[in-house]
Amino acid sequence: MLRRLVSRRTLAAVGGATALTAAGGYYYLNSGPSYPPSTKETRRPPPPWTPPSREQMLNALKASGTNPDEEFDLLIVGGGATGAGVAVDAASRGLRVALVERDDFSSGTSSKSTKLVHGGVRYLQKAVMELDYEQYKLVREALHERKIFLQTAPYLSAMLPIMLPIYKYWQVPYYWVGCKMYDILAGKENMESSYLMSKGKALEAFPMLKQEGLVGALVYYDGQHNDSRMNMALIMTAVQQGAVVANHVEVTSLDKNGVAGKIQGARVRDALTGQEWNIRAKGVVNATGPFSDALLSMDNPDHTPIVQPSSGTHITLPNYYSPRTMGLLDPATSDGRVIFFLPWQGNTIAGTTDTPAEVTATPLPQEEEIRWILEEVRRYLSPDIKVRRGDVLSAWSGLRPLVRNPNAASTEGLVRNHMIHVSDSGLLTIAGGKWTTYRAMAEETVDKAIEVFGLQDRVKRGCVTEQLRLVGSDGWSRNMFIGLVQRYGLETEVAKHLSDNYGDCAWTVCSYAQPTGKAWPLHGVRLAPGYPFIEAEVRYAVRHEYAQTAIDVIARRCRLSFLNAQAALDALPRVVEIMSEELHWSPARAKAETAAATEFLGSMGLPPGATPRRISDAPGSVVECFETVLGVKKTRAPAKARGAQEIVYSRAQFAAGEIEALHGAFGQRVPAERKAQGMERLEVNEVYDLVKGLPGFEEIRPKDYEYVLEEAGFKGQKDVDFDEFVEICAELREVLFAPAPTSKEKTERLRIPVEKSGGGV
Repeated sequence: MLRRLVSRRTLAAVGGATALTAAGGYYYLNSGPSYPPSTKETRRPPPPWTPPSREQMLNALKASGTNPDEEFDLLIVGGGATGAGVAVDAASRGLRVALVERDDFSSGTSSKSTKLVHGGVRYLQKAVMELDYEQYKLVREALHERKIFLQTAPYLSAMLPIMLPIYKYWQVPYYWVGCKMYDILAGKENMESSYLMSKGKALEAFPMLKQEGLVGALVYYDGQHNDSRMNMALIMTAVQQGAVVANHVEVTSLDKNGVAGKIQGARVRDALTGQEWNIRAKGVVNATGPFSDALLSMDNPDHTPIVQPSSGTHITLPNYYSPRTMGLLDPATSDGRVIFFLPWQGNTIAGTTDTPAEVTATPLPQEEEIRWILEEVRRYLSPDIKVRRGDVLSAWSGLRPLVRNPNAASTEGLVRNHMIHVSDSGLLTIAGGKWTTYRAMAEETVDKAIEVFGLQDRVKRGCVTEQLRLVGSDGWSRNMFIGLVQRYGLETEVAKHLSDNYGDCAWTVCSYAQPTGKAWPLHGVRLAPGYPFIEAEVRYAVRHEYAQTAIDVIARRCRLSFLNAQAALDALPRVVEIMSEELHWSPARAKAETAAATEFLGSMGLPPGATPRRISDAPGSVVECFETVLGVKKTRAPAKARGAQEIVYSRAQFAAGEIEALHGAFGQRVPAERKAQGMERLEVNEVYDLVKGLPGFEEIRPKDYEYVLEEAGFKGQKDVDFDEFVEICAELREVLFAPAPTSKEKTERLRIPVEKSGGGV
């Protein structure tokens, strides 16, 4: 018997089967294209496309209320990921579609995600550990949609390796098996196979990682995208397919027929002009995310709320906090939550949190949540990297619209994914879900709308969104930026940014670029130093993407406010100036736009009282130019000592006069006997008393002082020298002028539910 088992024939059969299985498995896991090729094999720019103007869109909306022949099949309320996805699906099927958005496209949750296109590693963990088949189905659906997401908008999304650092040996097989199951579930739609890293390779790939106790790491792949730019691509694709869209148009009431009480349209108001009119439609779709209850209450005042919102805070850190091509996932933080640490648009974003919140248009990031994220980041980074509050370049909070099905029994919990509900009057509501599955949600919603509103005769074709490539995708390739450099003389960084955020529409953006007047680059005047956004993007946003306010540009068309709130404030005067030229704003309107945008930046982590800094020393006006040429330009007044408020979240240094004042106060406090010994040092407990007596530091509390000592790495140290004293003062300034949490803000932290871990919408 043993001889038969070890015979040559048996060994050959086993070996052949093993080789065949391995080869088949490798093909199965790696046969999906990571980067879809361009559909146009040409280096010539595609023909430019100019969408209808906003005025034309408004006229089309108004016509539907007066002319029965102009009635829409669907009126979609909400211009976020869900609403835009529904508009693309419905319009591509041949339906006549209108979409209105109260604020700007993706102004809410859809622009404040974690920027991931993920299948859900945590979903899979719960599916296995709890034998939850529903979670398993969610993972399969999300992995399928992830592949479609990356194929239909290849310039806006790409795969990103994410590292799970391992500090316990038993976690090695646990994480490896979990990630391999993730790969197998993706099958042919997998990006790249997950793999183990040794300790040395992990530190080579992620040098900032804490070395002590590190066993190794496991790397898996998910997708990443630019959420608000993706939202704009969906909107413009819907327009290209024939949809009529308008931002800054608010629904004020729902129009019902008098007999059956069925909804037949809505009354809307242009928030920019105050004009009101009616829109007629066979069906209305409520896709307003966290604001779903507002429209449902408009339909039925006795409506029971279905949204249970929670806020997720993210922060932006400088790019030296992470490698450019590797993210990090902490699957089990100090209080059980999940935190991502990801490179994005040249900086690093970290988040997210989960705190009960009220539904507001601009939720504010809480200081307590920002500090918690920094503490978790500090736990995973090398001790020689000082994680400072002053390195937070921006911070934002987005609302997660967790929903409850109103048709379910009261004992049932929140729905795991998304929910479609049709009210008695015919209002179709789609709520919940996340960015990754927006397309599947839209397909399901349109299918339901066709059934409920009797649109079968109006549909020309079935759903085509699995193959429909979004605006900007057809003529794009990964090397397109080289053509932009060669044709327009752009900086490589700028050309890469335009290619990766506009696709083949980058050629049109570049056509608006002004000469720089320099030997190099020839075109592309930057809006802010250190960031690749150029002035031409502002003009393109107004002419081609319906940007109507300064906030629309700095937050959603460009992402400057998400990357660096102070840099966005610095660029704001020039943005307003360009938009004033394009939209013919009066001086009063320009002033109001500046004030509104400055207030908005406060919700992005900008400190109170911050003012724009001059971006360049170049002459800023005709008078200054003549003064420079004639050599009579007045010398600028010396810079004043900066107040604490001006350097709250920056890495700026103290002015010279302030340093001298601090040195004098420090020297007076050092005992004479220590000076005689050449030891100009103060004990840590004496430093607190000294700082409390300095002007501007009277409000410092012992708790703040202890926090700064730990943040600066001086906790447990007996005394400090003058340089360390200055560092403590700088850190205390940041804490002093950070927004203090109110009693309402001191809410209990919650563990992020698995169905929302990852921060996606």
